[in-house]
Amino acid sequence: MTNKVAIFWFRRDLRLEDNVALFNALNSSNKVLPIFIFDEEILDKLPENDARVSFIYQTLQQLDTDLKAVGSSLLIKKGNPLEVWKTIISEFDISAVYTNKDYEPYGLQRDAEISDFLKSKSIDFLSYKDQVIFEEAEVTKNDGLPYTVYTPYKNKWLQKFNAEVDLKNHAINFNNFHQFTSEIPSLKFIGFNESSIKVPPYNLSNLANYDEVRDFPFIDKTSYLSPYFRFGLVSVRKMVQFALKTNATFLNELIWREFFMQVLFHFPKVVTNNFKQKYDAIPWRNNEAEFEKWCKGETGYPMVDAGMRQLNKTGYMHNRVRMITAGFLCKHLLIDWRWGEAYFAEKLLDYELSANNGNWQWAAGTGCDAAPYFRVFNPEAQLKKFDKDLQYIRKWIENFDELTYPQPMVEHNFARERAISTYKEALN
Repeated sequence: MTNKVAIFWFRRDLRLEDNVALFNALNSSNKVLPIFIFDEEILDKLPENDARVSFIYQTLQQLDTDLKAVGSSLLIKKGNPLEVWKTIISEFDISAVYTNKDYEPYGLQRDAEISDFLKSKSIDFLSYKDQVIFEEAEVTKNDGLPYTVYTPYKNKWLQKFNAEVDLKNHAINFNNFHQFTSEIPSLKFIGFNESSIKVPPYNLSNLANYDEVRDFPFIDKTSYLSPYFRFGLVSVRKMVQFALKTNATFLNELIWREFFMQVLFHFPKVVTNNFKQKYDAIPWRNNEAEFEKWCKGETGYPMVDAGMRQLNKTGYMHNRVRMITAGFLCKHLLIDWRWGEAYFAEKLLDYELSANNGNWQWAAGTGCDAAPYFRVFNPEAQLKKFDKDLQYIRKWIENFDELTYPQPMVEHNFARERAISTYKEALN
């Protein structure tokens, strides 16, 4: 056994700067041993060349390099988290485990199990709010119930933020890391191959006029910040500070993120069920051949196809195009939103359960703050509005000008009427 150590458990907070739980661990009375667990409960569901695992692995390599510069290392384990913790407590004399809170159903269940186990060994499990400004039930209606509509939630969020929040930076004490050396296992050992899909660097300068350019995919002026946000390479406090100085529309997007996170926390049924139960009556067509065409970007609707091909090739899709492709699947093809949600979950570099679920249920009309069922995006009108010179289309659809590019798989007016009548009958 070594001298007592405090353990900091990295999860979706892969940074040393402005990290709340790490800050508290380093200000405790014990040296801090940083760890990361490759969770087999999550990894076993992923393909061997998953781009997100490659991105996480590269990020961990950089963290380890930074820690080695101060005489420490990152200890990496792989397995079922509870079994890993049983091993760790046999290897180290642990005073406490510090980590940042997770709000997704699986994370809550895992943390409750590990907290109970550690407490049975007289080890404190200390978790902190880090990935949000307001968590769980901090922004509620006056009667204490959660919001299910975005605009009043946003208004209360801003009111509470202006009255209460001081966005302090949690400066890291690099002198208080446990001094040891550990080598990172290879990506192959973890069970993965390096992905050909790379996460592009983010560019905050693109957010300066975010409200003016955000809807036009051909401009390509998005920040590419979302995967960095998803895995916690940047802190929400720094991004809110940046948004306050830069762009109110970007701040709204950060508030949307917290809105969907609190919806998932209060209504975990949304993972597999419609938020609005009456939509359970919709008789989805769920045609597998049509779903396959949508997945491949072969619907004959250029805006849909360009988006799907961008997703398949890069792990990214422009936000405006996400709405168009999702709406097309649910309304034009009458395919269950859960099919599309699962496909996006498999492909998106920035996949986050709460936002992916919330946005898909919005598109399908089944969610808490959803587009009404009779709003059916016209993909051709969207194309004329947001990519009239076909720059985005030609970038992603190589055969757009060739005879091999398919005709529309369903006529818009027919599909629109079919969707509206199907929804209407089911809901009445």
